[in-house]
Parts: sequence; structure tokens; C-alpha cells
Amino acid sequence: MAQTSAKAHDFSFTGIDGTPMPLAQFKGGPVLVVNTASQCGFTPQYRELQALWEKYRDSGLTVIGVPSNDFGHQEPGANNEIKQLCESKYGVDFPLAAKEAVTGGAAHPFYQWAAQEVGEGAAPRWNCHKDRSGPEGEVAVAYPSQVKPLDQSITDDIERLLNTSKA
Repeated sequence: MAQTSAKAHDFSFTGIDGTPMPLAQFKGGPVLVVNTASQCGFTPQYRELQALWEKYRDSGLTVIGVPSNDFGHQEPGANNEIKQLCESKYGVDFPLAAKEAVTGGAAHPFYQWAAQEVGEGAAPRWNCHKDRSGPEGEVAVAYPSQVKPLDQSITDDIERLLNTSKA
């Protein structure tokens, strides 16, 4: 894997409402970027992502959902439909990006960068893949879809980073 001088904070998503979402605004705390889909077996992870966000947001964690139709065409809806479903069915109020490609040559630049930095393990293989960047924008950990948001490996990692960033 070839590391670059780029950091997660150098990238920006478009919010699901069309507003810019530069990752630099989240500097100082860990950021968990998760590709999501509304019609997937992993879709219920939205509940745990929301719980994770609620538990740690005041300490500095940011959770960002990135809807994608890349896997099994399981996110066919428009941004407004995705937002409405996330809010009404799962109570989501963490930041959501507009629908993006997360794999291959058309992948959002953040995902291309994460795969380059961490290796192919950082590239999503299915919905609900999680990439975690650190307080200074470094990407250090990728969690596959099967690792749930409240899994101890994720919460221990986030707590360690939150404690480190306060020291």
C-alpha cells in the first residue's frame, strides 16, 4: 500500500440535502464513514450507528452515512427518499451524504484514498462497511459489514481515540 500525504480532512462529501460536507469540519475527533443501503440485510445497522453517534458525539465522534447503490442495487431511492426512511424508520440524525459510488474507478475520492492508505481491506465489499479516521484525519481501521457498530472492537477503538485526543 502506498501512503500519500493526504488526510481524510482533505475530502468533502455533498450532504444528502445538497450542502457541502467537508470532512475538515470534524477535525479533532474520530470519524466513522459507513456506506449504507436501505434494502439490505445490514440496513438495521442504522439503529446501532445512531446509538453509537448518540453515545459518543458529545465527546467528539462523528458518524457519516454514505448511501450507495453499488452492491446488489440495494439503494435505488433518491436522496430525499433515503433521508426520509433513515429519519422515520431508524431515527437517524447523524450526518448523511448524498448517494455515492464507493467502489471501483467511479468511487468517491475518499474511498479511493482509504483503499490506497490502508489497503484493499479499506475498500467496501458490501453495504455497511466502516472506515474510521482518527482525530488528525488519518485512516487507520476498516471494519467489514459483519462487524456491527456497537461491537466492542469499534467502541474500544473509539474510546481510545477520544481519550487520546483529550490528553
